[in-house]
Amino acid sequence: MSIWTLIADALSALASGEGLAAVFDRLRAPPQRSVAFTIAVIALGAKMAKADGLVTRDEVMAFREVFLIPPGQEQNAARVYNLARQDVAGFDEYARRVGAMFGPDDPVLGDLMEGLFHIAMADGDFHPAEEEFLQTVARRLGMRDRAFRAIRARFVPDADPDPWEVLGVEPGAPLDEARAAWRRIVRESHPDRMLARGVPEEAVRLAESRLIDVNRAWEEISAGRA
Repeated sequence: MSIWTLIADALSALASGEGLAAVFDRLRAPPQRSVAFTIAVIALGAKMAKADGLVTRDEVMAFREVFLIPPGQEQNAARVYNLARQDVAGFDEYARRVGAMFGPDDPVLGDLMEGLFHIAMADGDFHPAEEEFLQTVARRLGMRDRAFRAIRARFVPDADPDPWEVLGVEPGAPLDEARAAWRRIVRESHPDRMLARGVPEEAVRLAESRLIDVNRAWEEISAGRA
């Protein structure tokens, strides 16, 4: 059974008058987390589109890079998107309920934020409203500020990425600490680990660019160039 069929089942289980936020309270078991993750990216992506007031073709294409939607399943993704756009619940309520499924140090929160940053940066412009939106989402998820800054440093090209920030360690930290952070990110980026924590297969490809960035950061730090 495809994840898109499971999403359709989850939406069908909503009682009349229930908002999309109720889905997250029902998808807490590990096998259901990939469904919750996918719905969260779609729903928060829809709310983010309202933040800057414009849905671009690039953002739609970026979403399709995060999730490979097979023919015949577009309507399930579209239903989540439209429900989120019309839902009276705010994005902060979605993020709060998703965050309740995980702890503040759970790597899946980073996976989720990466998907949102990927969509936000698709048109090459990081709108101030998008930045404010993503910062608020991260806080509601319970994500630590340092973890958020590490993801932002990799996605937003407003300056050369600080390798220390990319690894999520303080500048000038002991080399052993930087090495440990690098190894942790590489370990967490393994496809088997990502699938085990509920990231759907379609989104695992995001880890490819993550590994490129963290490996480059570690090379700069270990070579003494940072």
